[in-house]
Amino acid sequence: MKMQAETPGIMASLGQAARNAAHQLSLASTEAKNLAILEAARNIRARTAEILEANARDMAAARQSGESGAFLDRLALDASRVEAMAKGLEAIAALPDPVGRRLAAYERPNGLSIERIATPLGVIGVIFESRPAVTADAGALCLKAGNAAILRAGSECAFSSRAIHDCLTAGLEAAGLPAAAIGLVPVKDRAAVGLMLAGLDGNLDVIVPRGGKSLVARVQAEAHVPVFAHLEGLVHVVIDRDADLEKAKKIVHNAKMRRTGICGAAETLLVDQACAPTHLAPLVKMLIDAGCEVRGDAETGAADPRVKEASEQDWRTEYLDSIISVRVVKNLDEAIAHIEKYGSHHTDCIVTENANAAERFLKEVDSAIVMHNASTQFADGGEFGFGAEIGIATGRMHARGPVGLEQLTTFKYRVHGDGQTRS
Repeated sequence: MKMQAETPGIMASLGQAARNAAHQLSLASTEAKNLAILEAARNIRARTAEILEANARDMAAARQSGESGAFLDRLALDASRVEAMAKGLEAIAALPDPVGRRLAAYERPNGLSIERIATPLGVIGVIFESRPAVTADAGALCLKAGNAAILRAGSECAFSSRAIHDCLTAGLEAAGLPAAAIGLVPVKDRAAVGLMLAGLDGNLDVIVPRGGKSLVARVQAEAHVPVFAHLEGLVHVVIDRDADLEKAKKIVHNAKMRRTGICGAAETLLVDQACAPTHLAPLVKMLIDAGCEVRGDAETGAADPRVKEASEQDWRTEYLDSIISVRVVKNLDEAIAHIEKYGSHHTDCIVTENANAAERFLKEVDSAIVMHNASTQFADGGEFGFGAEIGIATGRMHARGPVGLEQLTTFKYRVHGDGQTRS
């Protein structure tokens, strides 16, 4: 795609303004940051009608484009979701300020006193698709952690994101903080993403992608700055031989069907062969009766004639829809091996009443979030007590799991001496 002539200049100005704002934010008081966030929440409530009108424009365009039901669910806002957005901001404001925390303190034999202190990361670029609420969550989290943010919303949620961003800007202005502290890319030109990945002339410190596999893969491949990202949420639920059937049905139904389009939704169900005679058919029936398409192996197909045959690709697919793949495994060893082969290190769960099996699973499955007897839809920063999240990172460097306030800081060492010199 040809870059629009004005895009480089717009992005360069956005980057420089964010860098200038980041310096001011690093010195801002907790009270000023909280006021900006609370005023943004107040504006979101006051402008609910405007936000919903903007979202209706985005939804109409998405329907005309033939987007899937799961896509539309991620994009859609209603009064309750707008209220949840405002409450999320209030929850962020109520959290302790992560900046300035003393992470460690010790004294060396030579008398030097050394402290490790939490500091902001700087300028964070967030590139996201189809989730307008990310505008509020990401903007407020970056702000509370003392960072400036540059948000690039996908064209499919452009109107919604702009309306929400206006509320954030109003909050910043009410608190006397620079409006550039939370910038929103004003052009739909896709070249803007490439310019962000290049670092905006050194003005971006971290990139956070929130979107489909192709977006995240591109960011990870092309970014010249560090990336907090998960490639996909290929989430597994394991039904161990010692699982309680009613508990398993409740957990699996919620993990798959509560919201099928979120990254914490279950995509693969693994059932231990030892409990398959009693557990497999009821679980499959429950899912199909709830409107979920089940794609399974031969044993799963034999349990219910409505099951479709699973292909090799199904074990590698994040459906983000009312579809789940089901496989019978010989034992817990085979379940863990399946997750290691096909999983994405996002979130995985075991349902069992056997404490030893649960402990093995939690220890051996190398995912950012591992669960025992709980719905995988709890894989969310708000549910973890973080107020909200900017994303769920599946890498192993710096941040892993829900990326909240603490993960949006780095640290520096402060060294206090009294004339010491090194020999």
